[in-house]
Amino acid sequence: MKITDEKIDALAHLSRLSFEGDEKENIKKDLEKILDMCEKMKSVDTDGVEPLIYMADSQNVLRDDEVKQEISREQALKNAPKKDSDFFRVPKVIDQND
Repeated sequence: MKITDEKIDALAHLSRLSFEGDEKENIKKDLEKILDMCEKMKSVDTDGVEPLIYMADSQNVLRDDEVKQEISREQALKNAPKKDSDFFRVPKVIDQND
């Protein structure tokens, strides 16, 4: 497939970009390289090759949840900018009059 200026302009319009002068030429060369690589990949023999589902053989490697450090309520509220006895005070974010 040959990349033309009209094709670049159409792609630029669809992607809400604009290319002028050297930028347009650089994009044209890059797109031609990408298409050439796709054509080369079509010629690769993939018979007997299973489709790749995951990039690595490992599955979710999870660790057990363990309590590492427990702090008291007083320690948690110690540096709070606003607090009310045992709770953090935060600004109201939901207006119930809607």
